[in-house]
Amino acid sequence: MSTAHRAVPRTTPHRPAPAATGPTPPSWCADPYADALRTGRGPLFLRRADGWLLPLDVERWCARADETDLGVVEHCEGAVLDIGCGPGRLVAALCARGGRALGIDVSEAAVAHTVGLGGQALHRSVFEPLPGEGRWGTALLMDGNLGIGGDPYALLERVAQLLVPGGLLLAETAPVDIDERVHVHLVHAADNSSGRAGESDSGADEGPFPWARLGTPALLRHAARAGWRAAGQWTAGGRSFVALRSRDHGRDHDRDHGFDRTTRSSAEPPNSTAVISSQRAANPSPESPVADA
Repeated sequence: MSTAHRAVPRTTPHRPAPAATGPTPPSWCADPYADALRTGRGPLFLRRADGWLLPLDVERWCARADETDLGVVEHCEGAVLDIGCGPGRLVAALCARGGRALGIDVSEAAVAHTVGLGGQALHRSVFEPLPGEGRWGTALLMDGNLGIGGDPYALLERVAQLLVPGGLLLAETAPVDIDERVHVHLVHAADNSSGRAGESDSGADEGPFPWARLGTPALLRHAARAGWRAAGQWTAGGRSFVALRSRDHGRDHDRDHGFDRTTRSSAEPPNSTAVISSQRAANPSPESPVADA
């Protein structure tokens, strides 16, 4: 694991957050993941019990935010919580544009990488108490993070607790129509002789953990059941995205921010950014949930 972890300064006290219930997420601090983030490359996989492998796009995660990522950034509103921020490219992109953003991740290596890019990040699970609960304008679940905890309904319920009423969730979905809940292992590379994945000498498998994969139709079903409202969906760069509104928000707001529920594909970000005023970490406003980090 990286020893470069640096705590994010706590600039103002935050109100106590209520205890959250939900599935316990996996520890993504096993050596294979930390090593991959440290080197900026894979191969790294999630392996199902039947040997099927899901490749993880470590190189893209560790690179600068690309055009598709920046399209997501353009949709963000207010203070942004990046759930499962990984090495922090989206947090860094938001900060570079004067946005207010905090990443959370259960991997110390991911948090250290994010802080190293100049972003704010906490070593925390989304199911643990978090600063600014109920005050975040936007939550991000990118790069497969809809799978966190293996229970999409519980995850959506938890995210709703973190957002302001009518807050925005931007989620990346699987590019296929799938609704899968499985247990997986995090492993280094494919073993061609067995069709399964093997661990290298530098890292051990910490055991299986619950994960989920959702395509857009599946996410919309789970979201409706959890009280969310679909605000838009689009594809860009071979990736699929959905925008959801939490409870108590009017439909007109979505139109104002470039969302069109009937448009399924758009490679272009909206014409005007929804990211609001710049905030320096050293002098946060008392209203910002980032100030509590």
